Amino acid sequence: MVFLDHKRVVADMFYTALQAVDPYKSAGLHADRIRSVFKCGQYKRLIVIGFGKASCPMAKAIEDQLFDLIDSGIVITKYGHNISQELEVRGQKSGIKIYEAGHPVPDGNGMKGTAEIIKLLKDVDENTLVVCLVSGGGSALLVSPYEGITLTEKKEITQLLLKAGADIYELNTVRKHLSKVKGGRLAEIAYPAKVVSLILSDVMGDRLDVIASGPTSPDTTTFKEALSVLEKYQIKENFSKNIINTLNRGLNGLIPETPKEGNKVFERVENIIIGSNTTALSAAKKKAEEMGFHADILSSEITGEAREVGKWFAKKSVERRNILNTFREKKCCLISGGETTVTVRGTGIGGRNMEMALSFAMEIQGLDGITFLSAGTDGTDGPTDAAGAIVNGKTIEKAIGINPEKYLRNNDSYNFFKKIDALFITGPTGTNVMDIQIVAIE
Repeated sequence: MVFLDHKRVVADMFYTALQAVDPYKSAGLHADRIRSVFKCGQYKRLIVIGFGKASCPMAKAIEDQLFDLIDSGIVITKYGHNISQELEVRGQKSGIKIYEAGHPVPDGNGMKGTAEIIKLLKDVDENTLVVCLVSGGGSALLVSPYEGITLTEKKEITQLLLKAGADIYELNTVRKHLSKVKGGRLAEIAYPAKVVSLILSDVMGDRLDVIASGPTSPDTTTFKEALSVLEKYQIKENFSKNIINTLNRGLNGLIPETPKEGNKVFERVENIIIGSNTTALSAAKKKAEEMGFHADILSSEITGEAREVGKWFAKKSVERRNILNTFREKKCCLISGGETTVTVRGTGIGGRNMEMALSFAMEIQGLDGITFLSAGTDGTDGPTDAAGAIVNGKTIEKAIGINPEKYLRNNDSYNFFKKIDALFITGPTGTNVMDIQIVAIE
């Protein structure tokens, strides 16, 4: 039997998934609603703020349709994700200023942009409508450390937690309690203005308090839980005492807790999810079926150590391949999404998607008929220029004279795939709804 190379097939499914969560289209669908809120509420000013990897195209959509209402705005995005130095509408420069800043580790540009957002919000009143555009990456890009904590200290704790394998929930629990703007505190600053937040979700379950660390939603976490995260990963001795002192002061009531459910500041806040991983997976499934595959979505909440998830996915794929052989069916497709973690023990370069793909490739070595893609929907996987990788049963065989186990142990999946030309490079996609895995089986 001649097996097809499904690399282009799984890539097509991935790009179809991206189109379903296009930030420009997704935000634009809500422009009429915002115009209605503005007119019915008889607001006198409309300002736009945004932060995240998809904030520029989201802001462009709002500008294109509401240019006659917008007074001013500020958007913070990741380096390389700016669609223009300044947004332009109908040939004229808009009032929305763009800042590019560091992600996943915050930097000075993020602080500068955030300071401008705070300054803008402190000038609002009950006659102001604030359109807040939130997308993945917002936690690192919207950065304003609490008094007594420096940016360097904030960067250190972020890097330590990432290397230790902390998941997004744990990382954001700590971030929120070291910040002036996260965990609902941005809503505090904007009060008493009306706030409509359009949110492109990059977390499982689309939890408002987790996406970008929930700047406009009630916080469900506490100072006590933030300290517990640091204890769990045993890193309390590795960073500045200012971090611990701030969290302890909060624990003892010397710093106010983040605003919770029922706080008056949320009475004038409307949070709207405009796209998610589930949306993207559904589009990929539909595309697979149009291409003649029997398609199943396994989960939109895949978590765990990336290399272990890769083994699990390989096992599932081999089982499904055996079922196809038993019942003489032609081909099927397994789809999933989520966000795994990598516990960094080596000195190599890579990301969770490439690490998962390498582990998967090692498990299916020599098997025909299985092609696997794992990639970040934002177009980046770890500190690299690749979104992920595409592998099949011949991937390891192509690595002549290269020990894949050695690269996996050193967390160096990027260089492994670069040597055999298996990287999946999309460039910045303008969106971010976690990761997607697609396996085509025949």
